[in-house]
Amino acid sequence: MGLLEGKKLLITGVLTDSSIAFHTARLAQEEGAEVVLTSFGRQFKLTETFARRLPREAPVVQLDVTDDADLANLADAVRQHVDSIDGVVHSIGFAPQSVMGGNFLKGEWADVATALEVSAFSLKSLSVAALPLMTNGGAIVGLTFDGQFAWPVYDWMGVAKAAFESTARYLARDLGPHGVRINLVSAGPIRTTAAKSIPGFSQMEDGWPNRAPLGWDQTTAEPAARGVAALLSDWFPATTGEIVHVDGGVHIMGV
Repeated sequence: MGLLEGKKLLITGVLTDSSIAFHTARLAQEEGAEVVLTSFGRQFKLTETFARRLPREAPVVQLDVTDDADLANLADAVRQHVDSIDGVVHSIGFAPQSVMGGNFLKGEWADVATALEVSAFSLKSLSVAALPLMTNGGAIVGLTFDGQFAWPVYDWMGVAKAAFESTARYLARDLGPHGVRINLVSAGPIRTTAAKSIPGFSQMEDGWPNRAPLGWDQTTAEPAARGVAALLSDWFPATTGEIVHVDGGVHIMGV
């Protein structure tokens, strides 16, 4: 019996087969789960393409987390494929390049607001939209990049991640009575499409393997995806509001 046998999961952010979201969807299916993906706009066809590369092709439903209509229609769209869900994966983040790459002091509010809405507030938006589908409780798992530090070049996305982590704690408080757990995986740097879009990202990732007590392979999302799958399972029934570091141990190192 698989770790996620019989689970029905809603997974966002599958845009390439190198992403944490894609590997989570693959692992989930291999461990017995039924998966529904989300996408929108020009990305929709990309998600459909990679949905066909999973062990079993997954349906894709429309969801722009900044669109009130999409959020309101999410439950009905998902019910066309499954009657309920047991888990949600939030793998969504975006910031204009004007507020990253050494532009912290130059950041304008309009661009910062975009980063905060898409990368932090969307966790609340998605959770509330998915809640009617979680009739038996379940787990929401998000992806972060340790928001307690001021990283090189991450700038306002780092601020958004700190807000994202705080949002998760408040959601854990308010969703607990509904039987819903919410936890985050803080992964080390992985050479995903999102990472490549950050100007100067190599400044963060280059020294990571040497600093990590367990070492670190930036070319694979497998360890992070396994962490997400574990948190989606029933093996953490009393854990919520937690951040699980899947970074080779870098978070414990002082230098």
